[in-house]
Amino acid sequence: MQKKAQTQGIVIREQTVGESDRLVTVLTRDLGVVRAFARRAKNYKDSKNAATGLLCYSRLDLYIGREKYIINAAYPIEVFFELRQDIVRLALGQYFCELAAQLIPDGVESADGLRLVLNALHFLCHSSRRPELLKPIVELRMLSFSGYMPNLVGCAVCGRYEAPQMLFLVDQGILVCGDCAKPPAGPARPLSPGALMGMRHIVYSDFEKIFSFQLTGPALRQLFQAAEAYVLSILQKRPGTLEFYHSLTAPGGMPGER
Repeated sequence: MQKKAQTQGIVIREQTVGESDRLVTVLTRDLGVVRAFARRAKNYKDSKNAATGLLCYSRLDLYIGREKYIINAAYPIEVFFELRQDIVRLALGQYFCELAAQLIPDGVESADGLRLVLNALHFLCHSSRRPELLKPIVELRMLSFSGYMPNLVGCAVCGRYEAPQMLFLVDQGILVCGDCAKPPAGPARPLSPGALMGMRHIVYSDFEKIFSFQLTGPALRQLFQAAEAYVLSILQKRPGTLEFYHSLTAPGGMPGER
């Protein structure tokens, strides 16, 4: 017996099936990540055409079968058109979507995950936050509510809150101070006081505050690299969208460093 459901979600993957249908992966508010079939979605006269495209935030009417979801109707809320005008920001938005697909489970309420992605895409569209700052914010916050919150309270050995040299142990998600760091400690990323402050802000602040800080220069670079290293340690692979993003920037660096 089929059940009906209404929800809102953003399309984080799309695949053409046949000549006119789509198989989409949607990050929804109520159902987590779902994979759904949209008939005639490639037909320009069908309302599902725009509403089931990649990066489109839509209101969805679903039929829930025993093994699959079918999109009966879809209505676009926000299409984030401005992202198509900047290839670096578009690539970063696609990376955020791939992270959601990898980290957010199916069938679990994920309003926080949806809100995080939508806010990040909004800032990308309107250029009101630097892309290289948005990236670690999304990475660390998504990891945190997916069960991989790093322990940044203090040095894991002596408890020291801050030191001239603090290291983030990527494989363990913990901090150690310079005095307690002993080889072999595994992959580690140095964090200046500014970078550590930014990392703590992202992980521990209320959601309403996570985008409300600024970081530049070497501190931002350290935060950027530490967050990415932690993501790759958790995923155990390098997403294709991340590779594409980096192909548009300096090797191992950030936009504007070419």
